[in-house]
Amino acid sequence: MADAGKSEIDYPMIRIPGGEIELRDDRIKRTWKVEINPFLLAPYPVKTELYNAITNQSAVAVDEAQKPVVTISWNDAISFCNLLSRKAGLQECYSITGNSEEVICDWNADGYRLPSEAEWQYACKAGTTGYRYGEIDKIAWYSENSGGELHAVGQKEPNAWGLYDMLGNTWEWCWDLYDEKVYGSYRIFRGGSWAEEARGCGASCRRRSHPTFSIDDLGFRLARSL
Repeated sequence: MADAGKSEIDYPMIRIPGGEIELRDDRIKRTWKVEINPFLLAPYPVKTELYNAITNQSAVAVDEAQKPVVTISWNDAISFCNLLSRKAGLQECYSITGNSEEVICDWNADGYRLPSEAEWQYACKAGTTGYRYGEIDKIAWYSENSGGELHAVGQKEPNAWGLYDMLGNTWEWCWDLYDEKVYGSYRIFRGGSWAEEARGCGASCRRRSHPTFSIDDLGFRLARSL
């Protein structure tokens, strides 16, 4: 099922089949359905090792290198996607103007991007119908089992599509605006984290913040269009 785009950077990706997902916003008691085209999604959140290498930052200790990169703003994640795309010889997905005030996504580009929140939730559930794709202690690092810290990726059980750490360990930025009329430029993040209680680590749990916001349990995962 793995389908890595061949380039000078051979980043592993999982092919996610097309389908349909229902999203909901509990705040305004609204549900809606989204059609999902097949796409590629990374099996892990972006690791510190890769982020530092691509952005020319100092190397870190081995145990830190395998952990998800965190304290990453949405703007940082968008910039990284474009940078990795350039280094991989792929077409950049994002056009950025006005000091990151306006970002446009080319969904037909073959480069790296953030998943939409519909893609993220669809991939997280991997055909399951519950709040989680497995028992929380088996699939996620969260407040009751994390020891109060981030962990290396891939130590918990994956979902049925081979995706690790979709719940717990680190929140993950998605592309979407939360509610532009109410929250302006706030973007959505998903999945829960090592610091989150169990109720926050579920496939349909939605959080949001300003695109410049960063914190020590928020990172991101790479997607690509097909």
